Amino acid sequence: MDVTFLLNGETVQVDADPTRTLLDWLREDRALCGTKEGCNEGDCGACTVLVTDDDGVKSLNACILFLPQLHGRAVRTIEGIGGPDGALHPVQQAMVDHHGSQCGFCTPGFVAAMAAGHMRGRTDHDDVLAGNLCRCTGYAPIIRAAEAAQSQPVPDWMIDTPPKVGPAVFAPENLDALAKWYAAHPDATLVAGATDVGLWVTKQLRDLSDVVFLNRCKELLEVKEDAQTLYFGAAVTMTTVLEKVAAFHPSYAEMIRRYGSEHVRNAATIGGNIANGSPIGDNPPALIALGATLHLRHDSKTRELPLEEFFIDYGSQDRGPGELVTGVTLPKSAPDLRCYKISKRFDQDISAVCGCFNITVTDGLITEARIAFGGMAGTPLRAKAVEALLVGKPWSQETITQAAAGFAVDYAPMSDMRASAEYRLHVAQNLLHRYFGEREGHATNVLEVTS
Repeated sequence: MDVTFLLNGETVQVDADPTRTLLDWLREDRALCGTKEGCNEGDCGACTVLVTDDDGVKSLNACILFLPQLHGRAVRTIEGIGGPDGALHPVQQAMVDHHGSQCGFCTPGFVAAMAAGHMRGRTDHDDVLAGNLCRCTGYAPIIRAAEAAQSQPVPDWMIDTPPKVGPAVFAPENLDALAKWYAAHPDATLVAGATDVGLWVTKQLRDLSDVVFLNRCKELLEVKEDAQTLYFGAAVTMTTVLEKVAAFHPSYAEMIRRYGSEHVRNAATIGGNIANGSPIGDNPPALIALGATLHLRHDSKTRELPLEEFFIDYGSQDRGPGELVTGVTLPKSAPDLRCYKISKRFDQDISAVCGCFNITVTDGLITEARIAFGGMAGTPLRAKAVEALLVGKPWSQETITQAAAGFAVDYAPMSDMRASAEYRLHVAQNLLHRYFGEREGHATNVLEVTS
């Protein structure tokens, strides 16, 4: 595959293997070894680079970023963050001044992430750096360095203009071409952000011989809204979803803020999180609780269905050969929606349980209930027994207590390294009580408890 992009200000053309990662290419072919390999799964941030496209600059994990995804983009590694005359970038100088490095293995990734945040004027440094791990220095001096640099101007040399490139067969630019190609190649792998598929290559060592990339398909990148609904194309990143839903569904947005890291959200797509059918994907429980509609296409034929009907069984979804997810529609108004992500780490962790509640109360009676969970079954699944025990009953602690018993009917969770089955069931019951308490104005967020 012929790939053209800007690397530290220089235009490069690469005949790329479709699943060659940027990290491997940088270190092995270009001898740019400042970008480090730590986890090789997008979890530690040692491989962080800056990537610029039409939406501006963003931080990404080079270890799970395939070279064809860079076609028509600009990349800066740690070697390109300092000035051409040897001048330090403000975040580099601040790291020196505030003693932000010890062993130095993680430092290039921290500096790259900080430089991306600096270019975007970000001051929420904990979020910007949540995808970068350090086991030597500790985070306090690194955060102090980010704070010290935030008011400094962006150096001129950091401004990249992505190169103009022609169409690429491996990355269709319109949905008609993509749908026709995929219908003819139903066994091909669709790659959007590669935050999941990337691990098939780096961890499972799969050979993905037939691959097509979605990140240049205009229709899949669309975000549309009308008076009642929001529509996200399947290739819209979770960063964009977070920015858009925050005004309408703040609890959902707060859950997305804990979805991977900044670097992961800049690549991961809403369509990929749905289409991979994971029972622990964080978007489906929220979207099911919202009553979202999924859009699919096979060649020229389109169809839609309630999102909850897409998931059939573990590893099985209602998607035919050569059919792709094109987008999802959700309501803009759901004031009673609350989403709760339970995981061992607060940031950047896979959910043990993810529960979303959307319960309508009218004149003291529960008139409608939509409750969905991930991590409780082989698919994201509604709690219909619990819903039935709620609807028509008074909005009271007694009703909540009685309905919580229904979770044992709805779910038979498994035990794994993240949680036991007993724990998961108990958490689901507790989250219903938490939802009631939060709706009643009680203090329920453990992060806000003060002595």
